[in-house]
Amino acid sequence: MESVHCALRVLEVINRYSGGVSLTQIARETGLPQLALARAMEQLIRAALATPIGPDAYIAGSALRLTDGEDGRAHLQETLAWVRDAVGAAVYVARYTDGEVSITQYADGPATPLVEEWVDFRAAAHASAVGKALLTQLDDDQRKDHLSRHRLTRFTAYTLSTPEALFHQLDSRRPSAPLLDRQEYALGTVCAAVPITAGPNAECVALSIPATDPRRLQQAARILQSEAAAVLIALIVAGSTQSAARQNAAQEGGTGPAGLGSSLLSPIA
Repeated sequence: MESVHCALRVLEVINRYSGGVSLTQIARETGLPQLALARAMEQLIRAALATPIGPDAYIAGSALRLTDGEDGRAHLQETLAWVRDAVGAAVYVARYTDGEVSITQYADGPATPLVEEWVDFRAAAHASAVGKALLTQLDDDQRKDHLSRHRLTRFTAYTLSTPEALFHQLDSRRPSAPLLDRQEYALGTVCAAVPITAGPNAECVALSIPATDPRRLQQAARILQSEAAAVLIALIVAGSTQSAARQNAAQEGGTGPAGLGSSLLSPIA
């Protein structure tokens, strides 16, 4: 979230200068240190929110000139496809809405298949990285309410099956650490998820890969974490969290499984 706030502060400055603005002026108006500013510019350029027009000048990018919601969603799909290729795994965006886990978008491919949804994700929040990344953003009463409606079923020998064990895992992690599923939902599949909330509902971006190499999950999770801000920025461009994200910035200064397909904006082949 901090990197997203930085990017939005930079974007606000760029938008004020229709003829372009220098990096020096952006640094002066945002007060961002050099490394944070460089990272923000990288994210904005990749998201097509900023375009260089010289060695040290930028204008608003093409993504800000999208004409309708379909264009915004297409831009989000392109971003997820890029992240999918970067992590080498299927990528998902999920949201906690009306007390339920919902997969709202995904990117898969022949070499990056989706996890087989053999149990509805709404009933498996305690066992999936997606669910954990959403639950960790809820308060105790909201978590207890969720578990009162969805029993902690033991899907595999690795599944956490008590509220105490689950809450300890959620609350003992480092704030910046991805949430992991090491074959807790399904044998043969491991997952990682990163919270990316900017609006009123908890959201996350996640990945799933075959559990053939334990080191691969850690590597993919690190890449996912580094690119989570780009996904959130693309969500903002798509319009799903735009108003809330602006408020936060101001305060800072293929066809998938049945359960997936029912709630998707659109899949990415």
